[in-house]
Amino acid sequence: DGALWLRSTAYGDDKDRVMRKSDGSWTYFVPDVAYHIHKFERGFAKVINVQGSDHHGTVARVRAGLQAAGLGIPAGFPDYLLHKMVTVMRGGQEVKISKRAGSYVTLRDLIDWTSRDAVRFFLISRKADTEFVFDIDLALQANDENPVFYVQYAHARICSVLAQWGKGIDGADLSLLNAPTEQALMLELAAFPDMLARAAAELAPHDVAFYLRQLAAALHGWYAAERFLVDDEALARARMALLAATRQVLRNGLALLGVQAPDTMAREAAPQPQPSA
Repeated sequence: DGALWLRSTAYGDDKDRVMRKSDGSWTYFVPDVAYHIHKFERGFAKVINVQGSDHHGTVARVRAGLQAAGLGIPAGFPDYLLHKMVTVMRGGQEVKISKRAGSYVTLRDLIDWTSRDAVRFFLISRKADTEFVFDIDLALQANDENPVFYVQYAHARICSVLAQWGKGIDGADLSLLNAPTEQALMLELAAFPDMLARAAAELAPHDVAFYLRQLAAALHGWYAAERFLVDDEALARARMALLAATRQVLRNGLALLGVQAPDTMAREAAPQPQPSA
């Protein structure tokens, strides 16, 4: 019929693809292939495309086109992260989104309704291929139910204790840290480098958010179980050293996600039980 086809099935696609239609116009995947060839030729050996899951069909055809070009581009180039749609809830109701009506929620809307930190942490906290509900009301809460607050508050809590200590931590004897909650926290800290390497290799930034929540939980558990500013100065110094290490890892992890690590935070008061009649 006058169309120009690419035998993309020879490169792993499920069917051959039209490149130039019979009217002489190019199909949309041809510019995609050209773009990635240009990108590769400019020295980008690692390319990650972040797209909606409804674009899954472009993966095989773009890679097939790159292989057919015969330019030595690796078979798995480029990488793809396909994201599921995000459902936005506000006031207990789903925020309706309609392509036909032109109603939609932008990233700017989410930031204006909540905060930059909440949007970044919430959206990166789930795997790309899983459904996600962005709860506006939850993102505004200043309590432990809000995951970004929970992690940030762990950092602020440490800053408060270290400020009260007001001394150095040089020469701390970490062998004094024998409490179960201290051991658990140190194990979490030790897991940070391997977790980070795995998250980078597997294109899994949600692992960083999940780790930070686990680390914050270990810190809060320790805080509830032990006193830090004890009379035994050697023990207190060791605990301050562990606090300082935890603060640094929390700060590093949050910085990787582009989220702030505040030194002070206000927490919502827990609701008081109502007296019986």
